[in-house]
Amino acid sequence: MEGKGRRNGGAESQLERKRYPAVRRYPTRNDLPSAVQAADVLNALLADSLDLVHQAKQAHWNAKGMQFFSLHSLFDQVAKEAWKASDLLAERVVQLGGVAEGGIRVAANRSRLLEYPHSMAEGREHVEAVASALAAFGTNVRNAIEEAGELDDPATVDILTEISRGADKQLWLVEAHLHG
Repeated sequence: MEGKGRRNGGAESQLERKRYPAVRRYPTRNDLPSAVQAADVLNALLADSLDLVHQAKQAHWNAKGMQFFSLHSLFDQVAKEAWKASDLLAERVVQLGGVAEGGIRVAANRSRLLEYPHSMAEGREHVEAVASALAAFGTNVRNAIEEAGELDDPATVDILTEISRGADKQLWLVEAHLHG
């Protein structure tokens, strides 16, 4: 798996990251042999997506400046889309017999996104921070698509591709505020 097209300069793959023991696994008739590994990949993204929800809400609540109203609405939309992604991820984990590990403390400890800077006020600063978080999330999703493909799990690849398209769209909408 090492160096096999991983984004972020060959960053550590999600399967090689620190493992957290699942509280419980549930029996399933799903015959996917790599269901446990796929659930691990999905739980990693679940933490990232929940962190993204809260980062977008942080920007939503605290943005100031001439573009306040449009940014307030934009960041709320980013949070809603990240929440939808987290729901898709959690439900797929459970479909695979896993436990969706989406508690706020778990997400805070496991998220691979950089911590949101809390000292900002200006709208442009929030746009930059949210764009960076979206870009990192998008990279993590694309890496997970590769991993799910290696695990021969086309349904998970499909879900992750949908999430990737959404993250790319949200990044485009946020970055548009940095130009012109």
